[in-house]
Amino acid sequence: MTRRLLLSYLSLAVLLLLCLEIPLGFVYSRGERERVTNLAKEEAESVSAYASLALSMGGRAGRDLPGRVSRCADRIDGKVVVVDRSGALVTSSHTLSAAETQGLATRPGIAAALRGAATQDVRTSTIGGVQYLSVAAPIAQGSYEQGAVWITLPTRMVQARVHHVWLLLALGGLAALTAVAVIGFAIARWTGRPIRELERATHELAEGGPSTPVAITKGPPEVRSLAATFNRTAARLEHLLASQRAFAGEASHQLKTPLAALRLRLENLESDIALHARGNLTAAMTETDRLARMVEGLLAMARLDESAAVREPVDLDRVCAERHRAWAPMFEQYGVQLVLLGDYGGPVLALPGAVEQILDNLLSNALRVAPRHSTVSIDLRRPETHERRFHHRPAGPDRVELHVTDEGPGMTEEQRRRAFDRFWRAPDAPKGGTGLGLALVQRLAHASGGDVLLRAGASGGLDAVVRLAPGGGGSAASPRPLESAAQRVF
Repeated sequence: MTRRLLLSYLSLAVLLLLCLEIPLGFVYSRGERERVTNLAKEEAESVSAYASLALSMGGRAGRDLPGRVSRCADRIDGKVVVVDRSGALVTSSHTLSAAETQGLATRPGIAAALRGAATQDVRTSTIGGVQYLSVAAPIAQGSYEQGAVWITLPTRMVQARVHHVWLLLALGGLAALTAVAVIGFAIARWTGRPIRELERATHELAEGGPSTPVAITKGPPEVRSLAATFNRTAARLEHLLASQRAFAGEASHQLKTPLAALRLRLENLESDIALHARGNLTAAMTETDRLARMVEGLLAMARLDESAAVREPVDLDRVCAERHRAWAPMFEQYGVQLVLLGDYGGPVLALPGAVEQILDNLLSNALRVAPRHSTVSIDLRRPETHERRFHHRPAGPDRVELHVTDEGPGMTEEQRRRAFDRFWRAPDAPKGGTGLGLALVQRLAHASGGDVLLRAGASGGLDAVVRLAPGGGGSAASPRPLESAAQRVF
């Protein structure tokens, strides 16, 4: 922000200086040219008047004409030439060659002056300075032209003065820009410092960290007012979130005890219920178990909100192997085979315990919908493995994919989009679900810096894909001693 403010200040200063200094430079150049031109015209008229007197009276005035011409040339540091009515040289302040003497009458300025018209020829350079200046004035007596005076004025001094003025304007502009830069930098830092602190506090609040109050004693009044409003908003938001987390956690804890007592009482009633009524008792116990699982899910989500744990490397292969060993006997009881296969996953970044909870929820859902004699697979994939092999790319993948695939009835595209909503269940879903499992999986994946999506399985079931960022502690391209894909099928 400081850089942008400083650039805006300098841009405005440069625009203002250009609008002021360029016209000023051109006005000075034009004034200097007009001053030199007027000086040459005055000198030409003065020499013309004296030459008219000298040519008409002769005598001493005629003898003093060369001296007057030389003094005029010395005074203006130029050249003065006087010709008669035929264009012949009368006198000159400098020596002329024979060719120059013969060609005097043909010069445009002298020819025009001999016809009675005063002329001036001014040439200007690219910055407005005069390159050379020549002035011709007629020598008249009454209505008769007796000759002409031709003055050539060097303009090196004029050009030097114009260049000097342009240089002063440039140096003045640089000095002004330097002052604007120093003052603008101080103002930009003074304005931007509280905004940077506000931005830092906003990022911390967005990342789930503690809300640090922002100082409200720095910067412009508008920024101080914004900082005060942010402090109030952050404090209120933190209070609301804390209240929500406390309510969810306390409510979940408080519900667990009566649910356990209700379950125990229902079990004690089993021996006293007639056989034809035991179906209702079983349904009541099933709903009690479902409510208990829902409470556990709410408690898990409340704990996830309360925790601000930092992501750390997790050995994905080890976690998958452990969860496979834990769930395989239960799958066998239902006549479903659980297999573990795929590439070497390596370490991934995740919250502590998040991968275990993600796998438990996905495997629980898969077991609930998997038909007997079907297969549920835990598959680790690195999408770029084959791409690196064929394109010789040594860089590791951006994501490691964990697939849990079943052969159940699957879901429609609309159902897959809504599956992560809390408490949502598919119309044909088996009884006993709570609608919180996939919502918790999504929360855990996002908190671990990854994502999760549902796809249609190749065998008509569902393919739950969890993508996690690879962690440190090893190279993806260097395999460790692991079982082959065939050996990893348990």
